[in-house]
Amino acid sequence: MTTVHPRTSGRRSPLAEEHLPLPEVRGALAASLEGPLTVRPADDDTGLAWLADAAEARKSAGLHREPHVRQSADGLINLASNDYLGLSTHPDVVAGAQAALAEWGAGSTASRLVVGTTQLHVDFENQIADFLGFDAALAFSSGYLANVGAICALAGRGDLIVSDTGTHASLIDGCRLSRARVVVVDRGDHEAVRDALANRDEQRALVVTDSVYSIDGEPAPVAELYDAARAHGAVLLVDEAHAFGVRGPGGRGLVAEAGLSGAPDLVVTAVMSKSLGAQGGVVLGTRAVREHLIDCARTFIFDTGLNPAAVGAASAALALLSANPDLPITLGDNARRLAQRCGAAEPAAAVISIIIGDPKQAVAAAAACRDRGVLIGCFRPPSVPEGTSRLRITVRADLDHATVDHVADVVDAALREVGVR
Repeated sequence: MTTVHPRTSGRRSPLAEEHLPLPEVRGALAASLEGPLTVRPADDDTGLAWLADAAEARKSAGLHREPHVRQSADGLINLASNDYLGLSTHPDVVAGAQAALAEWGAGSTASRLVVGTTQLHVDFENQIADFLGFDAALAFSSGYLANVGAICALAGRGDLIVSDTGTHASLIDGCRLSRARVVVVDRGDHEAVRDALANRDEQRALVVTDSVYSIDGEPAPVAELYDAARAHGAVLLVDEAHAFGVRGPGGRGLVAEAGLSGAPDLVVTAVMSKSLGAQGGVVLGTRAVREHLIDCARTFIFDTGLNPAAVGAASAALALLSANPDLPITLGDNARRLAQRCGAAEPAAAVISIIIGDPKQAVAAAAACRDRGVLIGCFRPPSVPEGTSRLRITVRADLDHATVDHVADVVDAALREVGVR
């Protein structure tokens, strides 16, 4: 067993279309990737010459991406981030980051297995494990790495993973890298999960799901999935990234809402980069799970530890959430108010998804909102299936009703400007 000493001060298997790389852009790129490449001058005739053709195909399909440059005081009302509780700029959270920075420096400087783990990391892991009702927790430098590391450490060649069509890319990549056999079922179909588990040849099996799907904010049937896993000797891994701080008692997530906190054969992942407004990911479970991850999770072993400032910020944010259990209630009220005024379905979490269809229209609508002072997410393939490009609005708890109503007016005006309404 590998000990983190504290520092004081598969088998190849066919996957569903949703688990293949860039499924929605393959058509747009087919000509450039499968057909003859454009003849270029000799000085441009390299192994990467095809990139220009692929880029042009993406632009033609409305799938080119370029991050806009943000300024610290741009005056935009931000409903594109996942800062659900509005804590990223809270004075206590900023002070927590600054205190950690002053004590521990700018970075963790190496893997926690090489240089040791700060007492700050250990204290935060105990804090979040206690809050979410688990025996132990292990922090990773991102939610993506937490998911990949947990899946690859808990399943491998000769095992079965049952996933669904709504899972986040980090869960999908964990499934791929694990080398386990992967069965993909329709999102929310817990009976199909039961069938896959019942008909397997493998001794060990892992079921993975998001508790709240990131694109549209819909909840997964966590209790039913857990029952299916337990009935067939499998482990359930639930990604609570978009439920932590949003759903459940005091923001403890859908797992807690289902009464499953700390249940056997259950592993939960969460992030500090959304409701806590900081950075990083975490895996929660038994102490045996934590010890196993320290020994076997490559994204923990070979990665520089989460930077101290992020840990300090996350700890301060979690203290605020603990002291203000009404924050998720306020968030839910704001989400329902905005959805109603936008003419959208009542949200189950804090995400409002307005499907436009055409990616170019979706980009234009998001730009029209930004021109009116509101930053809203625009999701296109491969983030969403082809033909379902959309505005993705993420609501915050720190917005007053007047701001929520103003945002609804801006969204309506932008949709009308691009001809969607």
